[in-house]
Amino acid sequence: MVLLLILLSSIFVVFLFYRTTRTTPHLPPGPPGLPLIGNLHQLPNSAPHHYLWHLSKLYGPLIFLRLGIRSTIVVSSARIARQVMKTHDLVFASRPSLLGQRKLSYNGSDVGFAPYSEQWREMKKLCVLHFFSSRRIHSFRPIREDEVLRLIQKLSQFAVSGRVINLSQILVSFSSTLICRIAFGKRYESGDKASERSKFHGLLNEAQALLVEFYLSDYLPWLGWVDRIRGLHNRLDKTFKQLDMFYQQVIDDHMNLKKPRTDQQDIIDIFLQTMDDAHSTTFDLTLDHIKALLMNIFIAGTDASAVTVIWAMTSLIKNPRVTKKVQDEIRSLYSEKDYIGEEDIERLPYLKAVVKETLRLFPPTPLLLPRESTESCNIEGYEIQAKTLVFVNAWAIARDPETWENPEQFYPERFLSCSVDLKGNNFELIPFGAGRRICPAINMAMVTVELTLANLLNSFDWELPAGIEKKDIDTQVLPGITMHKKDDLRLVAKNYTPCHQLSTC
Repeated sequence: MVLLLILLSSIFVVFLFYRTTRTTPHLPPGPPGLPLIGNLHQLPNSAPHHYLWHLSKLYGPLIFLRLGIRSTIVVSSARIARQVMKTHDLVFASRPSLLGQRKLSYNGSDVGFAPYSEQWREMKKLCVLHFFSSRRIHSFRPIREDEVLRLIQKLSQFAVSGRVINLSQILVSFSSTLICRIAFGKRYESGDKASERSKFHGLLNEAQALLVEFYLSDYLPWLGWVDRIRGLHNRLDKTFKQLDMFYQQVIDDHMNLKKPRTDQQDIIDIFLQTMDDAHSTTFDLTLDHIKALLMNIFIAGTDASAVTVIWAMTSLIKNPRVTKKVQDEIRSLYSEKDYIGEEDIERLPYLKAVVKETLRLFPPTPLLLPRESTESCNIEGYEIQAKTLVFVNAWAIARDPETWENPEQFYPERFLSCSVDLKGNNFELIPFGAGRRICPAINMAMVTVELTLANLLNSFDWELPAGIEKKDIDTQVLPGITMHKKDDLRLVAKNYTPCHQLSTC
């Protein structure tokens, strides 16, 4: 402790000297910090988006924080978000180099966490053209519809027995199974495959935790050795190696010439085909790029769709009026259908409004993945220097009373006469981001959420378990990139019988 105090005191003297010998730029307002650590001690472990929202009420929609050595701004209004993600999008299109994200993304070989570069542009182009194009998303339709049908059949068994359903757990399992089939053509449902999937789920949970873990080396590099003492480097190395082995195993399986082939291509098939085509990219696409993109797909794909449906069902069970209205819309149009197909969704505007309202109040990533400025820039008269960390608080923007009437109310009707979309054109609602860094899988996520929710509402009437009231359903969240509900959503389902099947109709 004595040596540590001497070290910190020496660094503090150097810090003061450095600070007094340079010109201080005109920075946005923000809370005062402490020497060396700045505002690090003020950030909570859970729900930082909520804390930063409260800060914006004190200091305005553009806040300056110093997180150790990192200058940081937080954006909490649509007006400033437009400047960051449209007017100056190129300046803010890069990502910071943070230990956990750098390690698990194969040193930025992915699309989500990679810094802005020519290689990143090519990687995103590959994703947009080959993996998430309208044609490709449509090609995965049989898989989506089959998995949703399996989900409904599974829930029907619970409904017959009257058992309480852990809907959170079931929807996360459903989402990961769907992603597994789309990515590499496996369900992992029985025998050794079930054990393999359970292992992979554990790895994903650990990877998600490590991606948002606080590493001193990211903000106070001279104390990076503390991360090793805490065991964070060992956890990172172990998780990375296990994930790498998992990815390599499924890639080898696809490269096995003896493997039975099907007409349905999965994402690894497409990756490997692209690698073989020497003219498809301007850089050497390697297996590390494939593995890094698989990490993006699993972490973003599994979490975002599942939590959106969970929050939608949470909001609906707390708002019976909305539940009845959306079920009436579905059942009046498709009274003779036991299953709602993707072609049916376009005739359900209120269902789409429910999904939009859910994404407004509960964006999957409330603080969009951090950006980093590549050069100095002026926003609202303030000088934002190069290498500044940028957090866009999508959660706070979607609750701004200057934009939204009764912003805390779950009221889907607001979107029936509103042209605001989710595709980054309207900065009042940016659950998937905007600009160059918008999520390329937005269309796949939306069709999955809408299809799943439509069938949950069409096939079942939902109730709270005995002894539980609406006020008991909380909206607290777990720490992490994705806004998971802290307490699992548990409901009771009752099979809905269409009127044409009842003899008394």
